[in-house]
Amino acid sequence: MSTYQQGKSVISRQDLSSYLDTFLNVSAFKDYAPNGLQVEGKGQIRTIVTGVTACQALIEQAVAVNADAILVHHGFFWKNELEVITGMKYRRIKALMDHDISLFGYHLPLDAHHGIGNNAQLAYQLGILSPRVYEPVAQDLLWHGHLEHPVTATEFSQLLNNVLKREPLHIGDNSKPISTIAWCTGGAQDYIDQAAQMGVDAFISGEVSERTYHAAMEQGIHYFAAGHHATEQFGIEALGQHLASKFDLTHHFIDIVNPV
Repeated sequence: MSTYQQGKSVISRQDLSSYLDTFLNVSAFKDYAPNGLQVEGKGQIRTIVTGVTACQALIEQAVAVNADAILVHHGFFWKNELEVITGMKYRRIKALMDHDISLFGYHLPLDAHHGIGNNAQLAYQLGILSPRVYEPVAQDLLWHGHLEHPVTATEFSQLLNNVLKREPLHIGDNSKPISTIAWCTGGAQDYIDQAAQMGVDAFISGEVSERTYHAAMEQGIHYFAAGHHATEQFGIEALGQHLASKFDLTHHFIDIVNPV
């Protein structure tokens, strides 16, 4: 899946970086990787590519469309990873530098943004009403809302499949209807306990652990593991669309298929 917007203008790398730092409120987050410009490319940006993860395949497709910058949710330089630039990391960074492409990464700030963020966009895509953050969880990462009408677990699984193009894993009692929902995109399965404390019928995240099964069954809450990549595909595309419209840039959203 990909989308394309044609623009006519140019923005400086520094102006784009400064705008994104403010728009995504980057300074408010304590994160596992640096948010913002991670690899410096050319000074003027006309064409941007967005994608979920800065993998080699995304970089190669960005090169093919003559991108000046790539914006991703999962970038480089994660906490506790090896600090040397060798192997896979070397090849990725070399490809960016050989083609003078900037890489921008936004992790938790993109999850939390109330307009174009991953959680806000997932609610929009699923038709969840009155989406709002659960304030006891820091950094606006756990959200909740309700459906217009109660549905069965089978019906909600089908909705997730239709929207995300990925069959979710469902844990829970099929006989219990679903009306209220909490969610956190990506690898946030351990927020299931907070969701259960909220009293919602179901919790959605991207991944699942062995312990998640018991947490769901013992607390009487539906759990849907809908895919890390799948639940986080909409925020970065929405960010690219926002930038393309605001600054009249050319934008390509490129989805590199990932079943996880």
